[in-house]
Amino acid sequence: MAHHVVFVAIEFEAGQRWAVKTDTLTAGSGHAAADAVHREVGAAITRLVQSHEVDWGAYMGPIYFMMHGVQSEERARELAAALHAALYGDLEPLALAVPAPA
Repeated sequence: MAHHVVFVAIEFEAGQRWAVKTDTLTAGSGHAAADAVHREVGAAITRLVQSHEVDWGAYMGPIYFMMHGVQSEERARELAAALHAALYGDLEPLALAVPAPA
């Protein structure tokens, strides 16, 4: 039985900021997140950019997602965990970490 593992990492950057990176290519061709998941992840990253919580140069998939300029390790870990869950189809942590406007 093959294991489909999505790569998720946080990385310390210069200037006391953090990066969050995810890559679904590592999971192989058997792992595919639904289009709706990609739309939700993209929308969440867009909200983070618009609120200046991450740098404007965020990259939004479809295979690779990257955000720079996260202000704390704790927040980077929260976002990484939320993206990881989302890329396996569980959007709830992402909705909690990056709520949509009311």
